[in-house]
Amino acid sequence: MPTEERTTPVLNLLTVDLEEWFVVEALNSICPRDSWESLPSTIVANTRRLLKLFRRYHVKATFFTVGLCAEKNPLLIQEVVDDGHEIACHSYYHRRVDTLSPEEFQRDTERAMDAIVKASGTLVVGYRAPSWSMGVRTPWAFEILSKLGFEYDSSIFPIKHDIYGMPDGPRKVFRMQFEGNRTLFEVPGSTFRLLGANVPIGGGGFLRHSPYWYTKRRLEEINASGDPANVYLHPWELDPDPPRIPGLSALQKFRMYSSTNHMETRLERLLSDFEFVTMGEYLATRRRQQIGFR
Repeated sequence: MPTEERTTPVLNLLTVDLEEWFVVEALNSICPRDSWESLPSTIVANTRRLLKLFRRYHVKATFFTVGLCAEKNPLLIQEVVDDGHEIACHSYYHRRVDTLSPEEFQRDTERAMDAIVKASGTLVVGYRAPSWSMGVRTPWAFEILSKLGFEYDSSIFPIKHDIYGMPDGPRKVFRMQFEGNRTLFEVPGSTFRLLGANVPIGGGGFLRHSPYWYTKRRLEEINASGDPANVYLHPWELDPDPPRIPGLSALQKFRMYSSTNHMETRLERLLSDFEFVTMGEYLATRRRQQIGFR
């Protein structure tokens, strides 16, 4: 009798940008850095809400952590570690990399690593740039990361966007090679092709604002090709009652507040329908299986 062929499900990547709500690029003109101390912090409550959800569905995520948040909330970072999640770096001040000089970028990254390692007690080998702000204008940043000992990066989003994006960038995981036999794996944001363009899917506002059936279908298409989807979110996106500040434009209000009341339910469905691992676990598996990288 013919045996039924069994296929192993693709393990997708679950990542969290661990940051306060007021550091996002959409609020840069409204919430400058010198105002942060006066703004209400929501990171502890919202991250704990997220951790509870992850425990319920038995999933582990990579937490790309802002160094300043680690410095101010070491007990929260330890909770993340105690739950078995991976800790990675998301800069110290959440400043766009393409606004920094190479020297400024290296100082910021070293400061962030120091704060994150002190809070977590773990080795930091992954990096994600604030606002996906690395690409063709910052080739030096990838080399600096390799020199600092990072093993992988997830800072390229191959889309066209008003704030970020590298439309002609690679859409799949690949390996960069530097002098001294140093390497750095790049894990781009997830996209699908439509009418000759890359369309973002599965993260941030693209996940929060999209109907779930649409997200599910697109992630299934990515998985059908044998590739993992790079899913990302922020703790503040699950806040049912986020802080309201005056003076926002209609676009800023949409980006910050729209669909946050539906995000937790949407995420629960995602965690039910797909399987996830941390970014570090995924790359380690690829190495063990000796699957080639371009």
